Amino acid sequence: MSSTSEPLLSVTVYGLPAPQGSKRHVGEGRMVESSIHVAPWREAVVWVMRQKIARTRGWSPLTGPLDAAMVFSFVRPKSHYGTGRNADVLKSSAPSRPAVMPDLSKLARSTEDAITTAGGYKDDALLVGYRRLEKWYTTDYGRVPDVLASQGAVIHLYRAEGLPAGGETR
Repeated sequence: MSSTSEPLLSVTVYGLPAPQGSKRHVGEGRMVESSIHVAPWREAVVWVMRQKIARTRGWSPLTGPLDAAMVFSFVRPKSHYGTGRNADVLKSSAPSRPAVMPDLSKLARSTEDAITTAGGYKDDALLVGYRRLEKWYTTDYGRVPDVLASQGAVIHLYRAEGLPAGGETR
């Protein structure tokens, strides 16, 4: 199976990527998102997607099996850097990747739902695979494809490629 096809839709969204999934009970049977950052992130994704779609002649929401790629970029915490004259120097103990909250799967969930809301595809159930689903620090901008210089995400949607008729899986 080849993954060299061009994306059907690609966008860059700036802002703080936020996870969706955890909810808390606030009484009278009402549940609200635990993160106050979910709504602004989803709104940013919807706005950018709708802008892109509006510029795409004859657009209709994607259907059929789709693959996605999402690369989330986060600013490093100040604790990763030295102090004083070394304030711009990354500590040797600083982690290379953001293996901390938020959960990658919950970031994908909030972004997938926002793409549905924007009309990027009919439903996020159409996603059958991910070509890339990653978290990086903005300090890797220019060294790693799709990593941004500021917080946000690069999102690509592709037509999923299946096995040829009569093909076997391993």
